[in-house]
Amino acid sequence: MIKITSCKICGAEVEEFTSEKHSVTYLHCKNCEFIFKAEEDLLDEDGELERYLLHENSIEDERYLNFFRKFLDQAVFKQNLIGNQVLDFGSGPEPVLAYLLKKEYDMEVDIYDLFFAPEKIYEGKKYDLITSTEVVEHLKNPLEYFKLFKKHLKEGGHLAIMTLFHDNDKEKFLNWHYLGDMSHISFYTPKTLEVISEKVGLSLVYVDDYRYSVFKK
Repeated sequence: MIKITSCKICGAEVEEFTSEKHSVTYLHCKNCEFIFKAEEDLLDEDGELERYLLHENSIEDERYLNFFRKFLDQAVFKQNLIGNQVLDFGSGPEPVLAYLLKKEYDMEVDIYDLFFAPEKIYEGKKYDLITSTEVVEHLKNPLEYFKLFKKHLKEGGHLAIMTLFHDNDKEKFLNWHYLGDMSHISFYTPKTLEVISEKVGLSLVYVDDYRYSVFKK
């Protein structure tokens, strides 16, 4: 297996460190602050699916619905959205966000998920809004997907991302609960997202210090 020595986002040199607790090696870019799991420690697709099936997220769970309502209210609908054509990318086994967007916000929503809705319904289409919640931490090569998102956005369209940000502190990172999910392989800070926006040609129009970000084409 080829050893990776440069950042997948910006190409800068990376520093390797190990989580003894999880027996996993990570690579950290000091330039853009991206952290990613070493190739030899990645789950295969069967392992990923097994982990996803442990999630207990349901349309019947009001707390889970409110989790998404907060994202929509605080990040997405604060933007000047135009149109109602939406793609929810990585919708999961039960597409809760798509349900909310349709029922409570009167949006027209397509869904895609590698395991649970694998038809690439987005091909040949462009959207006013693309949402991707708790997904980008699972992506091996995030830039490829951000380029895909841009390709399928209309001019003036928005991309809304939800993923927990790390503190860019190695000791805090190694004790972070987010590492407990072994399908989490890519970790970001607001600075990482700024670099991604520059690399793919999107404008980062909103980012908080915790988990929300919105880009505009």
